Amino acid sequence: MSGASEAELEAGRKLFAQRCDFVMAGVRPEDVPASAQPEIAFAGRSNVGKSSLVNALTGRRTLARASNTPGRTRQLIFFDLAGRLMLADLPGYGYAKAPKQDIALWTGLTRAYLKGRPQLRRVLLLIDSRHGIKDSDREVMRALDKAAVSYQVVLTKADKPRPAEVEACAAAAAQELARHVAAHPTVAVTSAETGIGIAELRAELATLALPAGAE
Repeated sequence: MSGASEAELEAGRKLFAQRCDFVMAGVRPEDVPASAQPEIAFAGRSNVGKSSLVNALTGRRTLARASNTPGRTRQLIFFDLAGRLMLADLPGYGYAKAPKQDIALWTGLTRAYLKGRPQLRRVLLLIDSRHGIKDSDREVMRALDKAAVSYQVVLTKADKPRPAEVEACAAAAAQELARHVAAHPTVAVTSAETGIGIAELRAELATLALPAGAE
């Protein structure tokens, strides 16, 4: 992601520097909180770095609990950012070793959420930059296309591969996304560890939030 102006970067910094509060964690569709705020959801394969990205964006190390154990997050977790934007950390997918009943539970929960959330402005679909888009990601992309939910690919862990490999991964993702009707055309490249792309992503997401003073 590139091209953000200084004013846009500053607006993103100011928004994500404000108070961000845990709202709730739900395990059933009826648990999802009512809200009129614009909402951003973080989705991706287990252990792709969803919680780490939420923490990096908000500048907090423990707002969303990161885990080295794939499949640990099995709830929809909501955070209220300054009354202007709701952040939803979705359960990871694609981890086959979890019990089948658990997989069915959180897969159904996520799909119900995505179909019935009119205030959802965008799903950030996180992809590990070392591995690129996988078949389980493509299933989610097709579901989001069908539900007419806008989504954007965010490459994570961009500090791990060589820069040329990250660039190739981003180009391949952009080429594939061009065939999907609900996909945002810009691929974001980030690292929660080094801060690559974090300021630019903040700036992008700030354009989806309620204006300051409107909350």
